[in-house]
Amino acid sequence: MWHHVAPRLAEHHTVVLTDLRGYGDSGKPSGGANHEAYAKRAMAWDQVLVMRELGFTEFAVAGHDRGGRVGHRMALDYPHYVTKLAVLDIIPTKHAFRTADMAFGLGYWHWFFLAQPEPLPEHLLGADPDGWIRGRLNALRRGGTQFDPKAMDEYVRCFRDPATIHATCEDYRAAAGADLADDDASAARGEKVTAPLLALWGEHGFVGRHYGDVLAIWREYATTVDGRALPCGHYVPEEAPEQTSAALLEFLS
Repeated sequence: MWHHVAPRLAEHHTVVLTDLRGYGDSGKPSGGANHEAYAKRAMAWDQVLVMRELGFTEFAVAGHDRGGRVGHRMALDYPHYVTKLAVLDIIPTKHAFRTADMAFGLGYWHWFFLAQPEPLPEHLLGADPDGWIRGRLNALRRGGTQFDPKAMDEYVRCFRDPATIHATCEDYRAAAGADLADDDASAARGEKVTAPLLALWGEHGFVGRHYGDVLAIWREYATTVDGRALPCGHYVPEEAPEQTSAALLEFLS
């Protein structure tokens, strides 16, 4: 999804792109009894290990959707590593769950569907993985640049793997369990992201239409927050690559 943006960032920065565990061609471990293998804390540690292996002990992080949630947890757990954090089209998991209403349940119904106990969602998604991916991505795209057919084909290829379907469900199960518990614990300790935080979101997506003052929400979770809405839906780097690139380059400068 970063194929429009990454080359522009790479003109000025070293860029490392990784799949989260469970996604793409990355490893897909067993979720465990409490799904903690797919907690954002575990995924954040993966990313720190990757960067350490590559020789980086300080770095900026940009993440969209699940990647943004991993980045949020990484900035809390490893503040000495994360120099800046950009989160794309999300609000904090804790805020999303603790303020959930009917509109949230209807708009983000997949959060609750994918988090259902195994094997219900795995069985249903496995019956038509192509239809699920193409349907969800097209439903959440609201204007802007069309999806690159090659990118869409790659998403479909990866999601045809039953292990990817299971890992995706484990990710959402962890969000409603271990992630929420970790976020509640961080809030109880008064922890906030201390690195500068940039929030970008699609003005036509659910975040932009439902949450009003997105920056005010993030300021409850981070000390220094800036950002803005972009003219698109959920898939910010793909729908609005020019604006996304410009915002990230300005933030990282």
